Amino acid sequence: MTLLANAPTSASELLEAMTAAPPAQRARLRDKAIEAWLPLARHLAHRYAGRGEPTDDLIQTATVGLIKAVDKFDPERGVDFAGYAIPTIIGEIKRHFRDRTWSVRVPRRLQELRLAITEANSTLTHSLGRSPTVPDVAVHLGISEEDVLEGLEGARAYNATSLSTPISADGNTELGDTLGGEDHEFEIAETRVALGPALATLDEREQKILTLRYYGNLTQSQIADEIGISQMHVSRLLTKALTKLRNQLDAGL
Repeated sequence: MTLLANAPTSASELLEAMTAAPPAQRARLRDKAIEAWLPLARHLAHRYAGRGEPTDDLIQTATVGLIKAVDKFDPERGVDFAGYAIPTIIGEIKRHFRDRTWSVRVPRRLQELRLAITEANSTLTHSLGRSPTVPDVAVHLGISEEDVLEGLEGARAYNATSLSTPISADGNTELGDTLGGEDHEFEIAETRVALGPALATLDEREQKILTLRYYGNLTQSQIADEIGISQMHVSRLLTKALTKLRNQLDAGL
């Protein structure tokens, strides 16, 4: 590779020197080694450009992979640094794409499971000559059918659908139109459940006054004419009945 041929001849020597250098010198040698191999990281980042992620982000991700490779490289294993660094950097870039391209964040386990299922589908479709079933995939991956189904369900988070997507033939109805709004009735559902027993604690006249006022929408004067008492008396009974109800509801909630 031309790129590797153009890399500084001292780059590998810097890495070897790091292992034997005292702490005071090791940090300086580490920085020089990273700088010497940066062209490799940039080259690998540009290979993945044009796939929806900013090039600067890819270069930054590749640099993180390079730093990990420099920190974990062991010259005594007999592997040249380029052979160790390249898969490390590419792995970091692929993780970046895997994490960034999921529209809804899901656990890493499900992301990896989704990738494994996708690869298994491709392999089994070729070998079986048909689309594989869930049991086929489970046997191939050595996992349970429940795990396969979980992975398939998690895969739905890979892409999101815009709420502006038309869903009717005339295009006038969008996906967002089908979403329910906030129902404030839920806030008073508990109160309504408790209201029946609370009303039962009132006497017959108090219940009638409340019914005429809040269900019949009658005024206090109209209620007075209906029952045959004064409007002032209706007001006192109404206040008394509401106080009883409030006390009952406060005690029960």
